[in-house]
Amino acid sequence: MSVTTRPAQPRPQSGPAAHQRRGRPARHRDDGRAGYLFLSPWLLGLALVTAIPMLVSLYLSFTNYDILSEWSDIKWVGLANYRTMFTDDPAFWHAVKVTLVFALIATPLKLGAALGVALLLNKSFRGAGVFRGLFYLPSLLGGSVAVAMIWRSIFDRTGALNAFLGWFGIEGKAWVNDPSTALGTLILLAIWQFGAPMVIFLAGLKQVPTELYEAAEVDGAGAFRKFLSVTLPMLSPVIFFNLVLETIHGFQGFTSAFVLSGGTGGPVDSTLMYTLQLYLKGFGQFEMGYASAMAWVFLLTIGLVTAVLFRTGRFWVHYSDGDD
Repeated sequence: MSVTTRPAQPRPQSGPAAHQRRGRPARHRDDGRAGYLFLSPWLLGLALVTAIPMLVSLYLSFTNYDILSEWSDIKWVGLANYRTMFTDDPAFWHAVKVTLVFALIATPLKLGAALGVALLLNKSFRGAGVFRGLFYLPSLLGGSVAVAMIWRSIFDRTGALNAFLGWFGIEGKAWVNDPSTALGTLILLAIWQFGAPMVIFLAGLKQVPTELYEAAEVDGAGAFRKFLSVTLPMLSPVIFFNLVLETIHGFQGFTSAFVLSGGTGGPVDSTLMYTLQLYLKGFGQFEMGYASAMAWVFLLTIGLVTAVLFRTGRFWVHYSDGDD
């Protein structure tokens, strides 16, 4: 006679450990709900202010919407806006040229000024904090209308610059109204606001180990050699960071060009930045469908430029851990 034995069933555990295991998923769910609750204002703003308007503008870029018509009158035109932009709009290509000239000149000069001042302010001396604050102050003002108006008054025919030149017997001119110098005043304004990258450069310079400079001095390196062999390689991640931000910022210039030109991009379209041309098309000529197409081309171009910078950055950006 055989006796069949059943395997012993595990007895349910009780106590604090079992209670913690059973309660952990519920607690995690509560933490997740709390996280989404705190994120909800940002998610709502992202949807209403960024995501939905972007999708609407993408749709409008394929239509003939002119901002004054009813939505029922909107007609789908396909790629007509993009075709016109690239093949039948000289103002578009002129705006591209002006923006490229502005970005390619203003960005490196602004970064060079920021790095130079950061090197000077990286030393310990009385009042260094005051000087850092004063140099950073223009960046706090940003691309405000007030700053652009003051800049316009400085470079006007009766402005401060011509008064200063008059002391040396030099006859000035209306710099902002001359097609050969109007864009230069915008570039100078952009360079003058170098405070933000300067602060970032200062933070990067503080992280360079002093042992590297000491070792370079032992090898007989002078100040210039130490700058090339130690400072620049160690600062390359910070340079790359500032380069990406300031390149994007250079392409986005609008307020200063709008104020200095009186909202026209003049004189003779010499300050017709891309964003200003986009504004004039959308809100000046009421061609919102065409302006939306310009906005998407602008977005894709900035994305492409940023991707190229990241792609090429691995060849000259060096990190202290040895990874490229």
